[in-house]
Amino acid sequence: MIIDLPDTTTSKVSKALVKIREDGGVVALGRVLTLVIATQADGEEEAIEAANDASREHPMRVIVVATDPAGEDPSEPARLDAEIRVGGDAGASDVIILRARGDACQDEESLITGLLLPDAPVVTWWPALAPPIPAESALGRVAQRRLTDASTQPDPQSALTTLADNYRPGDADMAWTRLTLWRAQLAAVLDQPPYEAVERVTVTGSLDSPSTTLLAAWLRMQLGSDTVAVLTGPEDGPQGIHGVVLERASGRIELVRDQDRLGVATLSQPGQPTQDLALPRRSLRDCLAEELRRLDPDELWGEVLTRGVAELQAAEAAA
Repeated sequence: MIIDLPDTTTSKVSKALVKIREDGGVVALGRVLTLVIATQADGEEEAIEAANDASREHPMRVIVVATDPAGEDPSEPARLDAEIRVGGDAGASDVIILRARGDACQDEESLITGLLLPDAPVVTWWPALAPPIPAESALGRVAQRRLTDASTQPDPQSALTTLADNYRPGDADMAWTRLTLWRAQLAAVLDQPPYEAVERVTVTGSLDSPSTTLLAAWLRMQLGSDTVAVLTGPEDGPQGIHGVVLERASGRIELVRDQDRLGVATLSQPGQPTQDLALPRRSLRDCLAEELRRLDPDELWGEVLTRGVAELQAAEAAA
């Protein structure tokens, strides 16, 4: 069910939610958190779809604040259009879309305060452009966790530096979440004999892949070895991480994503037959669902971002 509320106020939206609850019983109850999605107008549907899918694991209220850059002129009359989705149109959540124009764009925190679930944690997610300091932004101040995505920024590699300079406990980024399968597979490989030290690591990926840099930084921190991240331009190959090479005394271990077979990687190790492994590109839904499983700060992510990336960049500059 979709309910449109043109030219409205947050008070009227709140009253509409109460009426839905009274008419539909527990339709608007049983939520474990509030997910605030900060995006631009006409760019919210992909994020809402991912949130709806993730809500089957994490029942929640989704509040979408969709501002129109062309309509942020304070001289324009303030206007707030809202849309409420429940039932089959909202997965296991209730979705509130707030489209603000004019002066209504200037105080995003006041738009959502009356709509937050009482006594429930708040997660704010910027699927596209993110503020320089998420924790100090209007929507970030109300949240326990703040999710960004360096890969969607105009300069993904510079975005990592900005995130590191302004990191606060509770910050997270989808570029790190996309590494979960890579990290698990590499850990499994190194947990097998021979237990030799890794002397050198090479991680390759596309130029606009912050995940490549983060994976190299993580491996350097964990292995204490010489590590480089080789980034190639988008025109030179596919997007994302291409592969990892670990060099030990007994030979090279190569884990390379097969670009001709989606979701498959090839693992080559000395003295063992080549294996095909499942290593699919993670969907937005999977990454979001993983991040919502924890509401405490991710200390490893914070260490990799603030220390690992800087040490990697310094080592590469010195080399």
